[in-house]
Formats: sequence, structure tokens, C-alpha cells
Amino acid sequence: MPRLGVAAFRNRIVFHLVFVALALATLALALALLNEERQRNAQRYEQSFAKSLAEIVAQLRHPSGQLALLNPEPPQVEAGWVAPLLLPFAAIDFDDATKAQRAVDMAGCALQYPGGASLCAAVGSNAYAGGFVYLVANVDAPPLVPREHGALDLAGLHRVRIRLLHDGAQAHWLAPFEALDAQHGQLPGFAVDATVTDTLRAKARPQRDFRGWVWREGPCLNAATGAADCVRRTTISIRLPVEAFREALFRPGGPQWPPADLARTGLRLALLGPGGTTLFDSAAPGAQPPLTLSRLSRALAPGETLKITRGSNVVALLQGADAAGAPPSPWLTALIRHLPAPAMPHALQARDTVTTPAGRFDVVLTGDLQGLDRSLSASAARLAWPVGAMLAAIALAWLIIEMGLIRRIATLTKRAAALSHQLQAPEQRFALGTLDVADLRGRDELGILAGSLADLLQHARDSLRREQLRAEREHDQWHAVGHEIMSPLQSLMLLHAADSDPSRRYVQRMQQAVKVLYGQASPSEALAAATLAVGRLDLDAFLRGVAENAAYAGIADVAYAPAAEPVWVQADEYPLEDAITHVLGNADRYRVAGTPITLALRVDGDLASIDIHNQGPRIVDDQLARIFDYGVSDAEPEDGVRRGQGLFVAKTYLAKMGGSIAARNVADGVVFEIGLRQA
Repeated sequence: MPRLGVAAFRNRIVFHLVFVALALATLALALALLNEERQRNAQRYEQSFAKSLAEIVAQLRHPSGQLALLNPEPPQVEAGWVAPLLLPFAAIDFDDATKAQRAVDMAGCALQYPGGASLCAAVGSNAYAGGFVYLVANVDAPPLVPREHGALDLAGLHRVRIRLLHDGAQAHWLAPFEALDAQHGQLPGFAVDATVTDTLRAKARPQRDFRGWVWREGPCLNAATGAADCVRRTTISIRLPVEAFREALFRPGGPQWPPADLARTGLRLALLGPGGTTLFDSAAPGAQPPLTLSRLSRALAPGETLKITRGSNVVALLQGADAAGAPPSPWLTALIRHLPAPAMPHALQARDTVTTPAGRFDVVLTGDLQGLDRSLSASAARLAWPVGAMLAAIALAWLIIEMGLIRRIATLTKRAAALSHQLQAPEQRFALGTLDVADLRGRDELGILAGSLADLLQHARDSLRREQLRAEREHDQWHAVGHEIMSPLQSLMLLHAADSDPSRRYVQRMQQAVKVLYGQASPSEALAAATLAVGRLDLDAFLRGVAENAAYAGIADVAYAPAAEPVWVQADEYPLEDAITHVLGNADRYRVAGTPITLALRVDGDLASIDIHNQGPRIVDDQLARIFDYGVSDAEPEDGVRRGQGLFVAKTYLAKMGGSIAARNVADGVVFEIGLRQA
């Protein structure tokens, strides 16, 4: 057994060092990621702090945010009543359904009820717009039954009932639906007593400042085929006069708007149908209120404080909720604080203002960076177990690989090195040694590999011996066949001894082939040794004969356009015919079925050229010159004979005649160009 070098031990040392480095790299990676995350959190927080305030201010500057600023405190009205909100607009254009709905959507003042209904009760921000409450409701309703002019009984009609609660006193209105067209109507308001729901007093007149409209728009929501039962989206827009609000405008000291008791004012709106049915009631449970300032706390990060003031009055003071999750780890928090990181400020503060119709609000956002390390510690505590598991997996993998693979691989390597040393000996050049792996066989991967190598070596040894015996038998057989062929060839050489005899050249080529069969010469050497009788040849007449006789050689559809006069070149007729036949055979093999092979003759100075064109696949550019080398072909062997000899023979014969051959790609196929010198 040869002595192994230091490289074998060096690889094992490198293997151990790699596992140690892998464990250290895992720890270093965890610490680096922790430190990078700490710095990134600080930078991200500093960069996003001002952006967070900008987003909050942008939300407050929106009409829905201004609505929350103008109505910061929850209403003090009794349960079941809707308190009107102060709008950021001067008024609502209640006479236009689109404008009224757009104002409600922008302000976000609507209460959303289960089933898709909504109601906005609000007053305008302009004191001189009058003491009105605007009610805009959206419900899904069937076709409304209208009131005929002068009718007092409303039990079979659709009507709106409105109740107002102010300072303990209540006011009531009934507004029956009066149709103006198929989808549009008005709601005249009649002041009634508290117990009246379906009748009007005799000679009752609608209140002058009470205005109401109804619009039914959109497709049928119940997919009904008949218009009588079609449920559509119905918009109700009402301007309700409130005498108490009007009186507040004319009190001494100037108009008081909004009224001080606005939060204690309540409204109820109900859409009643025929037979005492109720299509909508604002006192229905489950209504979702509009945006309030308390919801802004959801946009605050842990430790942040949002303070909104108007003058010296604090409107709202909001705190960011702590992040839910695992508590921070004390030892991880201490480790994070000792990581190298740039100095960070303990607190950040940003200011901005929001201007509304009711005045200017100051917004101050304060952020505390002390909690970043604790938040990062809580996040890192969840990743400590995966890092520990990775280190344990690295140690376990090292132990398994060392005990189960490395030591056995070292044994197999030593025995394989001994076998390689034996094979390199001169006396073992044509013999294979043995590889003893009896103690390494097993059901695991290495055992299967060792057994497979031993079996493969034994199989190769048996195959080598069989191949040697077969080669010896074939060598003897071919020598016997060659001897039997050489005898009649010698006789033929005596019968055709004259150099002028054209048959002598073919006999010589047969002798060269037999020498190749004997192994005395290669195919290229045999062709190089062949002699050619170069003379004057009419190339035009020659090509006419080739085109006419190509069908007898199994090559159909060969076309040639004769020249106007003879073209004399220096060539040997028979080798030239062999060369062109080889090229035609190659063109026939690759041409598109049904397309002809064309021969063209052209004269350029002292050179006559033959173009052999076939339609078919193009030749790869880097193969245009190599296809004339011996044995180069992409065709499969035929009858056990390897392809790639015909073009080599053609090139050799043409070179001996002083000619040339080349191939080039054209648009529809390939052209072989044969050049011969003129005689």
C-alpha cells in the first residue's frame, strides 16, 4: 500500500475546521442580524416618525377627520336617539341627491346600520346658514305609495316620521311621500302630536321651512322582473328647522354657533309603510358610528403620544397601545444594549396644525425610542430557539459524518489508492487489480457505493478479458479474409498492368482498402496513396451525364441546365464522378421531400464552378468546414457502417485534381460549391 501524503490529513482537518467555522458563523450571523435590525429599527423609526404625523394630519384635514375634530366628545343624548354632528361644510345641498350623498361620503357623518342602511344627522358650520338640521338617509325600499293632494289618512301610504328631542321637549313631524315622477318625489312636513303616526288634522298645512326629497335610483336589488316589486336604493334628504337653534343666532353678544346644547339634542327618523310596517328606524341597534379621534390611537406605535389642542383647550390625548406578543428577555435586552450602534435620541417630537371652520387645532406627536430595544428583545426571543437548534444540528451532523462516513471513506480511499498504484505499474497496464471492501459493505450509502465499486471492477475485469479474446479472434479472421482477397487482386493487377488501363486505378483502390482492413494503413492514407489520371474533361457534357444517370444511383430529381458551349477543365472523370456522387447522396439525405437537387455550372476567369443546391435544413456555421473531415456526421450509422466518409473522399479526390469544395448556407437550404481549373 502506498503512503498517503499530507493532503489526506489536511482535508480531514479542513473538514473539522469547517464545522467549527460554521458554528461560529451562525452565532456571528445572529448577532450581526440583531445589531443590523436594531440600527434599522432606529433609522426606520426616525425616518417614519415625521411621516406618521403627516399621515395623521392628512387624515384630520380630510372632511371626515375634520368631522372628528369638530365633534371630539361623544354625544350626551339618550339611548335610541341620534345626535346631530357639526359638519366641516357650511351646509348640505339637500335639493340634489348627488351633491347631498357626496357631502355625506366626504364627511363620513353617516351611521351604518346592518343591512346597508345609513343615516347622517348634522348641522352646518356656518352660523348664517340658518338653524337647520340636515338628515340624509339611504335605505333599500320597494316602490313608495304616494299621497294624493289633500288626503289626511296616511295609513296606506309611505311616510317619514321625525322626532326631535331638545332640552327635554319633543317635536314631531309626519312627511308623506308625494310623487313628482316615477323615481322622484317630495316630503312635505306636517307638525303633529306625539301619538299621531298615520293621520293629519283637517286643513293641516306643511311647515314652510321643512323641506324633504326622495330619489329612487339604480337597478332592482331583488332582481324582480316586474316594476311593481322592484327594490331600489332610496335616498331621503330632509332639511329640518329647529327654532331653538335659530334663537341661538340672535342672542345678545352675537350668534352662538354651534349651539352649546348640540350634543344633548337627539333625533329619530323612521320610514313607515302601509299597514304600519317600518322600513327603517334610526333607533335600530347595531349602528356603527362615524370616525372619532379615539380611532387614531390605532395608528400610533407603542410609546407614542398624540396631543390635539385648540388654544389652551386639550381636545384629545391619545396613547399608542403596546404590541401584543411574548415579553422581552432580560438577557437579550442586556445583550442588545451592548451591541455597537450609533447614538440615538431618547425622544422625538413633531408638530403640525389643522385648520377647520371652527378654528385651528395644534397636533403634537411624541415618540419614545427607549422601547425599541425591548421590542427587539421580544422579537429576538422567538428566534433564539431556532439559532440554538441550528447549532445543535451542526454538532449532530459533525458527529454523524465523522463516525459514519469520514473514517470509512478514509479506509476506502487508502485501498483505492493502493489499487491505483498497482494499475500504474508497467506490467499491469492491461490488467485490473482487486478492491477488497468486504468490511465496508452495508445497506447505507457508503456501503452500497463500496460494494458497487467492487462489483463494477470485477465486471470490468471480466469484460476486458472477453474483449481481449474477441479482438484476437477478429484479428485472425480479418487477416484470413484479407489474404483470400489479396490473391485475386494480385492476379487482377497482372491482367491490368498497363498504366493506361482505366481499371488499374480501381484495382489499386481495392488494394489500399485491403491494407486498411489489415490495419497497415488508415483510410486517409489509403486515399492519399491512390493515383489519378488528370486530363481534359468537358464539364458540361459530364454534368449532363451525371444528371441523367443519378436516378440509377438512387438519387431522383437531379436537374441540370446545360451550358451554351463546352467547358473544359483538368479532372479525372471517374474520381470526379465519385466525388459528385458523394455530394449528391449527402444532399439527397437532407433535402425536403419532393424538392429537386439542382446542378449549376458557371465560369469565373480560369475557374469553373459547380453549384449543387438542395432545399433543406441549414448547416451550423461552425460545422461548415468540419463536415469535410473524416468521420464527421450527425447521421446515425447504417448497417453498422459509420457515416462521415463521403465528403472526406470528395474533398481528397478534388484536392488531388487541383480543385476545391466548400459549403455555404442560403435562404432555403445549402449549396456545395466545387471548383476546378480550366484546361
